[in-house]
Amino acid sequence: MKQLLSSLVLLLVLSPFSQAAKVAGVDIPDTLSAAGSELKLNGAGVRSKWFIDVYVGGLYLPQANKDASAIVRADEPMAIKLHMVSGMVTSEKMQKATTEGFENATNGNTAPIKANIDKFIGVFDEEIQENDEFDLVYLPGKGVEVYKNDALTATIDGGVAFKEALFGIWLSDKPAQEDLKKAMLGAK
Repeated sequence: MKQLLSSLVLLLVLSPFSQAAKVAGVDIPDTLSAAGSELKLNGAGVRSKWFIDVYVGGLYLPQANKDASAIVRADEPMAIKLHMVSGMVTSEKMQKATTEGFENATNGNTAPIKANIDKFIGVFDEEIQENDEFDLVYLPGKGVEVYKNDALTATIDGGVAFKEALFGIWLSDKPAQEDLKKAMLGAK
């Protein structure tokens, strides 16, 4: 009996427990499911503005990757989770910041995907509350599915060009915030 108990304790100690990352007091899940694929947390960090934490962003990929450019170009399932941590984020502010993000990610060349951008911006029409979560899930051949608090709010079929611009908001040469980009890439 003693040997069985020792073996059980050893098994529990050596078993890989899935623990969520904790960023700015927010538990970020280690995995995210996307159309039958299990995506793994690549990294997560905080978007702040004027010394106020705005949201926690997590990047989910099929396998770990620190190459922002390769991630943006990849035509494979991936996702970004945004968890709002400030009650000061309004729909209008989120729409404006996202529009600026698309401008920066495309070097001002948004015209080819303007209709897709407009549809995406529309997901922020409803008022945003503290602790709202947005999952931006790219599925090759289908587009980007946008979930708000686990409810599907839109599917944007803009192909890889739209996906590159969307993920470029956080991972391009002009990201929303450099520290957040580094954190999403798994750099400390």
